[in-house]
Amino acid sequence: MSEPSATPLIHGFEFDSDGGVKRLSWEDVKSAPAERPGVYRWLHLNRLSPEVRDWLTGTSGIDDVIDASLLQEDTRPRCIRHGSGLLVNLRGVNLNEGAEPEDMIAIRIWMTENVVVSLRAFHIRAAQDLRDQIMAGDVPASTGEIITFIAARLTDRIEPVVSELDGQADDFEEQLLQPGASLPKTALANFRRKVLALRRYIIPQREALSHLAREGEDILSQGDVLHLREIGDRVTRIGEELDSIRERSLVLQEQVVEERAERMNQRLFVLAIISAVFLPLGFVTGLFGVNLGGMPGAASPLGFTILCVIMGAVTAGLLLLFRRMRWL
Repeated sequence: MSEPSATPLIHGFEFDSDGGVKRLSWEDVKSAPAERPGVYRWLHLNRLSPEVRDWLTGTSGIDDVIDASLLQEDTRPRCIRHGSGLLVNLRGVNLNEGAEPEDMIAIRIWMTENVVVSLRAFHIRAAQDLRDQIMAGDVPASTGEIITFIAARLTDRIEPVVSELDGQADDFEEQLLQPGASLPKTALANFRRKVLALRRYIIPQREALSHLAREGEDILSQGDVLHLREIGDRVTRIGEELDSIRERSLVLQEQVVEERAERMNQRLFVLAIISAVFLPLGFVTGLFGVNLGGMPGAASPLGFTILCVIMGAVTAGLLLLFRRMRWL
């Protein structure tokens, strides 16, 4: 869920080169630029707060182009270089109560050598993890470590969701292997929607992390670059797994359609056999049912019996013919 709009600063920390850390309040931030000489900062802000919008467009010292990108309503993962900093948009699964994980939530980041400004509209656990780590005394050594930590935690929470989808695909396959088994009509459609919703952001996120590792070499340490490349490889594997799950769901959908078509064909075949049997019988009974003189056997007390025997023989002959033709 989103923070109340009256809470502009969610987490704020200021670090010095000696490993010292100071927790910041909104009062410490709102009347000064984002960067301060001699220290580096992490400012995690509520994008929905009007005060944050005013600060970004006013005293933050961040370029107007970056301000507009950070406050944009809908974003896809990307990384672009702008001056001495990097604009990074990433996505994480939505693990908030009542939300669907595939409805991925965005975190927008502006980073330089001295500051990381991150914005989000909904609670994102990667930022909470970083805050907890700092409060436990494990202080990031640079802004590069901050963004690397966030990227890693986002990926850590995407992997179990994708693994769960893979398990659901296995369950669907096992169900369809059972004789006479079928799936609810909307099950595969909803499943494919989840896979496509995740894939929509995972594929560009892979490119964003790769671009971040390339473009941020003057800001990031060698260790951070290597870590980002590893995270990028993990996201690549996630994307490949989603592609595999999507293809499996397509095969399952085709199998379901084929099985439904086969069941329909079997029913139509039964109806066709019944029609083939009763068509000549209907012709005979219709012919003998006309009220005209000269009908054979009309005056004989055995006429009806003989007609029934003939019709029975025709039926038996048709069934024998269908059996020899392997239609039955």
